[in-house]
Amino acid sequence: MLSTAQAPLYEIKANLFKALAHPARIRILELLAAAPDTTAPVSFLLAETGLEASHLSQHLATLRRHRVVTSVRSANAVTYRLAHPKIAELLAIARTFLLDTLADSNEQLRLAQELQVPHLSGPSS
Repeated sequence: MLSTAQAPLYEIKANLFKALAHPARIRILELLAAAPDTTAPVSFLLAETGLEASHLSQHLATLRRHRVVTSVRSANAVTYRLAHPKIAELLAIARTFLLDTLADSNEQLRLAQELQVPHLSGPSS
C-alpha cells in the first residue's frame, strides 16, 4: 500500500505519462528536442506535424498543463520549448527501450519460425 507521502509523487508521474500518451504529442516533443535550443515556433510545429491548428493547440495545451513544455509569445508569434532538458533524454531512453524490445520480439519470431513442426495429417487409408 502507498503511504500518504508517496501517493502525490505517483500521481504526478502518472499525469506525466498521460501527457505523453498520444502519438502527436510525442512527435511534438521529438521535434522540440531536435530543434535548435529545443525551441520552435508554432508555424514550424504545424508544418512538421501536419495537424490542424486547433488540434495542435489542444495538444500543446495538454503538454503545457502538465509542465512538459513552456511557451513564449512575442508579438503574434508563439514559440514552444521543452520545459526541462531531461525530457529529450526521456524520449531517447523510450526510443532505445522500444527498439530493443522490438529486436527481442523479432528474434523470438525468427526462432519460432525455425522450429520444426511435425506435419499433422489424418490417418492414412
